[in-house]
Amino acid sequence: MPGPLLLASAAVARPRTTRRVVGGLIALTVASGLLLSAVLAALVGTDPAFTGTGGNGACISGLAGASPAVQRSTPGGGGQAWTAEQQANAQVIVAVGREQGTPPRAQWIALATAMQESSLINLDRGHLDSLGLFQQRPSAGWGTPQEILDPRYASTQFYARLAGIPGWEQMPLTQAAQAVQRSAFPDAYAKWEGAAAALLAQLGGATDTLVCQPGQVPAGAAGAALAFAGEQLGKPYQWGATGPDTYDCSGLTQMAWLAAGVQIPRVSRDQAQAGTQIPRAQAQPGDLLFWSPTGTVDGVEHVALYLGNGWIREAPRTGTPVRDRALGTERDQRLLLPFVVRPGAASAAP
Repeated sequence: MPGPLLLASAAVARPRTTRRVVGGLIALTVASGLLLSAVLAALVGTDPAFTGTGGNGACISGLAGASPAVQRSTPGGGGQAWTAEQQANAQVIVAVGREQGTPPRAQWIALATAMQESSLINLDRGHLDSLGLFQQRPSAGWGTPQEILDPRYASTQFYARLAGIPGWEQMPLTQAAQAVQRSAFPDAYAKWEGAAAALLAQLGGATDTLVCQPGQVPAGAAGAALAFAGEQLGKPYQWGATGPDTYDCSGLTQMAWLAAGVQIPRVSRDQAQAGTQIPRAQAQPGDLLFWSPTGTVDGVEHVALYLGNGWIREAPRTGTPVRDRALGTERDQRLLLPFVVRPGAASAAP
């Protein structure tokens, strides 16, 4: 939900001194968010393992209608149709973006944000005083309740805040949405990437620039592993699954490398010890990257294949299918271990 929790009790009408304090806190929060975005952008730009491709910053592996697997796993993509009300609200979001001259990328981010916040329904309630399509809060300076409940006003405010985020054009969708919304669930927007692109295309939006172009697939075992994983794009995540129709993170990496003739363990923390450990800055396509809340191998909770140029191929979580994305989220910055594992090198080691 947008807005800092410390402002939860702020009323719309307050004495002048209180309004000044609340206004100062809002300004400080916005400034802090902009500073955090700038810091993340600087970190992304200095680490080769966090650099995006072609200035795009994030993408989808394909439109939600591209394959039956994606259709089944993506709301609005064949397994679940958007209602007339939801489509009408989406049309308003896109129309406002076009009127303001925003690029399709901004409209994509706005649609995905509204899908997460309200399921594209103009809600007259929400957490604390959150309202509307984007669950914007009067107490956080988004406007009056009446204004926020106007989809055109709410969309205009979202685009204005997005435009004020330095480097939003290069951010992954979930990071850009979070910079605007400041949600308690910063990674939740990612699962709507495909659905938002599919709906934008249905509404006549240009989506060509949103499709992933992560780089060339290399030759050899790493190329074979990445090619196999690429064939799984759009398939649903299922914990403990190793294919052929569903995968979890380590199931995807294990089967990808098995297709290349290299056996690695089933569990991600074991995979972190199953080959040559190499500094992350020297990562090459096909290498395995690991996320650990404890900063140790024992705490590893996620693994993905490195695509090169700051991109990964992963089976992320329940509700989000196998996908490609750019590194650089706040979670990446906190949890990525400083090394990668190169399974092919392990097979050649004495």
